[in-house]
Amino acid sequence: MPQAPKPAAHSQTGLQQKGAAEQEGALQLTRSSKQAAPRPKPGVVDNASNSKTALPPELDDSDPGAEAATDVDEYETVDSIRAYLKSIKKRSLLVSGDESELAQRIEAGLYAAYLLEEAEDAGEKLSDQRHRDLHRMCRDGQRAKRRFLEANLRLVVSIARRYQGRGLDLLDLVQEGNLGLIRAVEKFDYKTGFKFSTYATWWIRQAITRALADQSRVIRIPVHMVEQIDQLGKERTRLTKETGREPTPSELATALDTTIEHIGDLEKYNQRVLSLDVLTDNAEHDGLDFEDDLAVVAEEVADRRRFYEMLESVLSPLSERDAQVIRLRYGLTGSDPHTLDEIGKVYGVTRERIRQIESKLLKAMKEEPAADILRPFYDSM
Repeated sequence: MPQAPKPAAHSQTGLQQKGAAEQEGALQLTRSSKQAAPRPKPGVVDNASNSKTALPPELDDSDPGAEAATDVDEYETVDSIRAYLKSIKKRSLLVSGDESELAQRIEAGLYAAYLLEEAEDAGEKLSDQRHRDLHRMCRDGQRAKRRFLEANLRLVVSIARRYQGRGLDLLDLVQEGNLGLIRAVEKFDYKTGFKFSTYATWWIRQAITRALADQSRVIRIPVHMVEQIDQLGKERTRLTKETGREPTPSELATALDTTIEHIGDLEKYNQRVLSLDVLTDNAEHDGLDFEDDLAVVAEEVADRRRFYEMLESVLSPLSERDAQVIRLRYGLTGSDPHTLDEIGKVYGVTRERIRQIESKLLKAMKEEPAADILRPFYDSM
């Protein structure tokens, strides 16, 4: 979404505080779901799913109190997830034309806020009617933004689910993804013709993977292991589909060009802290069937294909190596973004050299009119 003129004038101002407040509001639902979830007694069967929560952590048999506390915490987490999924299910999805209309209202609200602040900074007194009109536009823009956010909370959950078992529980992943969603709504340019979900997916994934990388550092898992765990999951899925059975460690090692011992290490890192199978045990699941509309799926696939075709046209003037550096750095090949260190190892150079290449390429690409498609990647630097 095009920014209001002179964005620098907004730094450290009321607009910045307003933006922070809106982000807090967008995440409030996640937190309130955590707080509002009831605490069932340990070991009680959940009537809604007719199943018990699995308790995978190794507990000391000599400390039954610790087991009971863990039992309660895990029930609380599962119930919090259920409460959140039930809550966002009530939010209606957008229909054709809604995205453009909401984006225009958000843009108008941002511009109205800019005019109000510019007048205040200049000591200009607006007429009462003008003042009321601009404030009305601001409020309408905020309502449109909230509607846009709420209609896409399901998208965040669908993406967050793919990253379970990496050190953050599902609600934490969703909360991080919601921050990416907010960023996407603020920067979405409806004039490009792309569907919002195509644009937002990158921002959501980026927010989640960065949070996982931070978490990995906290628990002393190398950052590059997060990417390798993701690759392991993808290869396991692919081989399972091809062979009709669970792949062996040897097959996974061959597919990933590594050792069986390393596959074992990745499996250890990927141990889930909490089993969320209870969410899928009943027939109703959680009501969030994200891809049950084949027409919508087909439209999304076509839109994404067009996005990558345009992306390749922007990268085509570059050498194959330089183009691949950009693809790897920003996750443009369908994988998660790679770190400077990871790309440096691929090409046998230092991370500083990759940073220099990246900076030079992005600076040159910004001069190309067609490179507007890469605006979210420039803005994320």
